[in-house]
Amino acid sequence: PDRFGARMAPTPVAAPRLVRLNEKLARHLGLDPEALATPEGVSILAGNTGPDGAQPMAMAYAGHQFGGFVPQLGDGRAILLGEVIDADGVRRDIQLKGSGKTPFSRMGDGRAGLGPVLREYIVSEAMHALGIPTTRALAAVETGEPVVRERVLPGAILTRVARSHIRVGTFEYFAARRDDEGLALLLRHVIERHDPQAADAPNPARAFLDGVVARQARLVARWLCVGFIHGVMNTDNTSVAGETIDYGPCAFMDDYHPGRVYSSIDQGGRYAFGNQPRIMHWNLAVLAQTLLPLMGEDEEAAVAEAQASIDAFPDHFDAAYREGLGAKLGLSRIEEGDADLADALLSLMADNKADFTLTFRGLSALTRAQGEADDAFRSLFHNRQSVDDWLSRWRQRLGSEGASDEDRQAAMKAVNPVYIPRNHLVEEALEAAQSGDLAPFDGLTAVLLNPFDDQPGKARYAEPPRPEEVVHQTFCGT
Repeated sequence: PDRFGARMAPTPVAAPRLVRLNEKLARHLGLDPEALATPEGVSILAGNTGPDGAQPMAMAYAGHQFGGFVPQLGDGRAILLGEVIDADGVRRDIQLKGSGKTPFSRMGDGRAGLGPVLREYIVSEAMHALGIPTTRALAAVETGEPVVRERVLPGAILTRVARSHIRVGTFEYFAARRDDEGLALLLRHVIERHDPQAADAPNPARAFLDGVVARQARLVARWLCVGFIHGVMNTDNTSVAGETIDYGPCAFMDDYHPGRVYSSIDQGGRYAFGNQPRIMHWNLAVLAQTLLPLMGEDEEAAVAEAQASIDAFPDHFDAAYREGLGAKLGLSRIEEGDADLADALLSLMADNKADFTLTFRGLSALTRAQGEADDAFRSLFHNRQSVDDWLSRWRQRLGSEGASDEDRQAAMKAVNPVYIPRNHLVEEALEAAQSGDLAPFDGLTAVLLNPFDDQPGKARYAEPPRPEEVVHQTFCGT
């Protein structure tokens, strides 16, 4: 219905040029990559013409931004073109991001720069390759028009694919207006799309909330297991589908610290690496609040239902996180004391400023007996004695595991990547692309397609930054 947004077409651009097309994703969506690469296809990806059957819309939503409620946000620079059914039978949204002003632009220009568009392309596709639920990047198109941010940048549009673009903030939008009818329509839609089993539950709203809580708990646990920091975990950036969405000032950690912040707009560290589970719990409590009118006529009983659902988040998260850390340590089952073993390693990493990705990948090379690989692993730490003590504990724990060294190492390497979108490599690729050189972008994205495989000749993509290459801040791009 119209209350869910503004029906409007994207704003045409001057001289669209295809920068990159994700051909594999296009085919998975049932689209013809060769047709998309033609001038007619690029015109659609730029928003100059509409695909057949499209009913484009800028979606409405509200949100808590850094804890403060904004009653109307919405797609200020994005247009939802429509939906397709992919090769797996899953319904997917196709959206243009950077497609011009909408009624929700709030004094913005509705456009995007090439750098932020390519950042989202790189990181979202890397997250997909890492096996983490995420929106996807179908295409990047230059517009032929400049955008002004901290400096003048080439304008660009990202074609984004998602299971849906419905957010916690979408529910907040209708709750803030006391539009219970709109809330009920929205709930019915998301249940049909994401949680069809909830339709037959005694309390569909509660069943839907349970599903979102479980999905988001697993998602954040997986972020933490690869060192990912979202950077702007506002409720309008929290998808009810359980996908990572809105890659603005996101980053992957180099050296580990639970308080690590990269986002230039997160001055107080609200969304620091280690705070992400707590913030997601908070965001889901906001969602629960919006659903109270749909939980039942008895207000006290509705609050109890919502509270019970939200209270389950810590257990969902802890189970997913401990299982993920256990796999990273080569443990096939979780036993008493494993949490302490994992936490002890993380503490050592923080104290020694050890690289997150290299530490776990290096651990994957070790055997139950000391060997040459130990030296490379120990070199990641300043305090070698403390590492030796931890390795003794780890090896003792491995003694209760039945797998051979070879099988365990293979299992560890399947969850501990060699390659992540390291911040200095991302920045290098973006700077070059904005100057017309796409070779660094192509090289990085190609390596990140297979993050768990050692790739000959690609050692520089696995290395941490030199001191002069360290990226201390990442930026939103809006």
